[in-house]
Amino acid sequence: MTQHTTYEIRPIGVVRSTLERREDAPRQGWAGAPDAWIELDDAYRDGLLGVERGTELVILTWFHLADRAILQVRPHHDPEQRVRGVFVTRSPVRPNPIGIHPVRVLEVDGTRLHVEPLEAVEGTPVVDIKVAMKNRYEDTEGRDA
Repeated sequence: MTQHTTYEIRPIGVVRSTLERREDAPRQGWAGAPDAWIELDDAYRDGLLGVERGTELVILTWFHLADRAILQVRPHHDPEQRVRGVFVTRSPVRPNPIGIHPVRVLEVDGTRLHVEPLEAVEGTPVVDIKVAMKNRYEDTEGRDA
């Protein structure tokens, strides 16, 4: 049995998107998500040093509209798919609804990042930003990593 410890996550910013409802959002960014803006709190301005047009980032969000009690889903809400546990899906419904969004920076304007594609809806809290990394197991130069 695991010990139940509570951790606090504080948003560092918010998503500004044309996607208003969960139902409007594609399941993945590459599936037709629009570009969007990420507005960071001014306290995190210094953390953007080095972020520029073309930078590939991973945006971590908190799916504030997700149901945290659901542990099994049909992927893509497809009745033809078999039911699976949320830990083998990218479903937003899960105990800790953390969203992972690989994006490319289109523009940096102060503490605002214009990115694409982003499938998060308007008002989604941003909890962290990380630089995207290549999979170390990919053969990027003709040799095994």
